[in-house]
Amino acid sequence: MNRDIFKAYDVRGKVGSELTEVVCQAIGQAFAVWLPNSDGVIAVGRDMRPDSAKLAGALIDGLKRQGREVWDIGEVTSDMIYFAVGNFGLAGGAMVTASHNPGEYNGIKFCREEAKPIGIETGLAEIRDAVAAGEFKMIGKQEPVTSKDVRNDWVKHVLTFVNPHRWPAYKVAVDAGNGMAGAIIPSLEEFVPLQITPMYFELDGTFPNHIANPLEAKNLVDLQDTIKNEGLDFGIAFDGDGDRAVLVDENGDALSGTVMTAILARYFLEKHPGATILYNAICGRIVPETVEKLGGKAVRTKVGHSFVKADMRIYDAVFAGEHSGHYYFKDNYFADSGLIAVVIAIQALSESGKKLSELAAEFRKYPVIPETNFDVDDKQAMIGKVRAAFTEGKQDDLDGLTVAYPDRWFNVRASNTEPVLRLNAEAGTQEALDAMVAGVKEILEGK
Repeated sequence: MNRDIFKAYDVRGKVGSELTEVVCQAIGQAFAVWLPNSDGVIAVGRDMRPDSAKLAGALIDGLKRQGREVWDIGEVTSDMIYFAVGNFGLAGGAMVTASHNPGEYNGIKFCREEAKPIGIETGLAEIRDAVAAGEFKMIGKQEPVTSKDVRNDWVKHVLTFVNPHRWPAYKVAVDAGNGMAGAIIPSLEEFVPLQITPMYFELDGTFPNHIANPLEAKNLVDLQDTIKNEGLDFGIAFDGDGDRAVLVDENGDALSGTVMTAILARYFLEKHPGATILYNAICGRIVPETVEKLGGKAVRTKVGHSFVKADMRIYDAVFAGEHSGHYYFKDNYFADSGLIAVVIAIQALSESGKKLSELAAEFRKYPVIPETNFDVDDKQAMIGKVRAAFTEGKQDDLDGLTVAYPDRWFNVRASNTEPVLRLNAEAGTQEALDAMVAGVKEILEGK
C-alpha cells in the first residue's frame, strides 16, 4: 500500500495503481476496528465513477469481515453520508468518491458517530497504520448488508432550513457536471417553485463535458452561456460528489466562497442574533466585517472540513464557510452541504427582493485574485523565503503563512490534497493587489 493515499482529510489515489479493491477491503477492516462504537451500523455510499461500485463493495466486504452491520445507501452525494450517520444515529460512514478530481482518481471520505469528521489528526493516521500492518482478527459471524434509500429523508431535511412556498418562480440553470447532484436535484424539484434547466444531469464519472470542479472558471462557461442566452435569473454549479456548489448571477458572474459565506452569515445572524460564525483562513475580510457589524462573533479557522467541523463544535457555531465553497451548518450535524447552502442562499435572495447580482454586490467590496497554484520542490522552504521577504507585515501561521497589512493581505499555504503551494490575496484597490501579488509571485516562481 502507498501510504501517501492517506491525505489530511480523506483517502485519495489513482485507481488500479494506488487504490485497489484489496486496499479498500483492508481500509474497511481497519475502519471497522478503529471506530469508537464497536458494534454500531456503518453507512457506505458512493459516487458515479466507473470503479466506485466495486471499490465500495470491497470496502463493505472489509467491514463485514470485522462483524459490522452495513447500510449500503448507494449512489449519493457526500453530504448525504453525513446526514445518514447523524439522522439515524449510526456508528460511522464512508463515502467512496474523489470529489472533483479527474476520472482516473477515486477515494474515501470518513465520519464517525454524529457525523464527526475523521482526518489525519483525528483517526485517519491510525487507520492508515492498521492497514499497513494488515493484522486483523477475523470475526466468525458476518452481519447482513442492508440496502437503504435515504433520498426522501434527505430532501425533507434540506427543506427544513427554508420556506420555499414564498420563493418567486426563479428560472435557474443547474450544472451537475455529470456528478451526483444530477441524481438528487430532481427529488428536490417537486417541492420548490424553481423552473430548472438541467445541465449534464446524466451520471458519468468520466466527465465527458467538463471536470465537475466549479472553482475553475473554464468549468462554468457552459452554465454562464446558458444563463445569458436564456435570460435566466441565476445558475448553480455543483462539484462531482455534490457537496460544493457555486452560484452564478444573471450576468454570468460567479459568487466567490467569500461572498457566499458573507451572504449566509448575514442570513443566520438575522435569525440568531449574536451567534458565532466561523470562516477559514483564506476568506476575505468582508466576512468578519459583516459578522461583527451585525453583532455576531467571527472566528477564523484552518482550511479543511475536519478542522472546521471540530472548531464548530468547540465554539457552538451556527454556521461556517470556506472560500473553497464548503458551507457547514449546526443543524446539519455541524456538517457541510452544497444543497443546503444553495437553498438558504435562494431564501436570502427571495427575502431581499433583489437580483442575485445586486445581493452579491453588497459583499464584492475588495479586489481578489483567484486561488493560484505553484509547483515547488520544497514547500516549507519556499514559505520561509516568503516570510523573510515580507517581515514588515503582520504574520500569522494559523494555516500556512498569512501576511496582513491595513489595506491588503495574502496567504501562502501548502495544499493538503495536491503537491503545490496555493496563493490567495486581497486588497482595498486593484493597484495595491497587483503590486503585492507581483512581489509574492516573483519569489514563488524563483525569479
